[in-house]
Amino acid sequence: MPDDEGLALYDAACRAGACALGPFLEVGAYCGKSTVYLGAAARKSGTVVYSLDHHRGSDENQAGWEHHDPSLVDAATGRMDTLPEWRRTIERADLEKSVVGLVGDSPTVARWWATPLGFLFIDGGHGEEPAWSDFRGWTPHVAVGGTLAIHDVFPDPADGGRPPYEIYRAALASGEFTELSATGSLRVLGRSRLAG
Repeated sequence: MPDDEGLALYDAACRAGACALGPFLEVGAYCGKSTVYLGAAARKSGTVVYSLDHHRGSDENQAGWEHHDPSLVDAATGRMDTLPEWRRTIERADLEKSVVGLVGDSPTVARWWATPLGFLFIDGGHGEEPAWSDFRGWTPHVAVGGTLAIHDVFPDPADGGRPPYEIYRAALASGEFTELSATGSLRVLGRSRLAG
């Protein structure tokens, strides 16, 4: 995440936190850079951020892909495991009281989630199935007046994958969300009404 997008994420989360509508949740933490921005905003706002990731990497972070980092592979299993690096990141940032790590499958956790969210950040898998699952599973939990942020939204297909852009467009088309800001590939939307 570029610094300008991280600062925009922090600012949007601070604004959402001031409304005290509920905790923050991020889907897709990787090694914790976005978690630090959200955790700092949560600490300032007197809330917490739930950071959800299975920590096995997304399709674009697997062996053979451009963004694969072999140092994040567990030698014992041969699988990606970003959880140890994520934990170190949160500890170094002194955010352990403001960040709650959730390790699991996003659709499974979303299905059992019951707490309204003041802020939701979607930055999980960028393939069609995971992006739409995150959108469908988590946006119903955003409180009216709450905020939805989506990362890696690229209007031009030459710049990046389509699913984050498509879920962003679906949020706007639903009439439930209005755009608040755009910084690089980060889109921030406010929830104006519930579905139905």
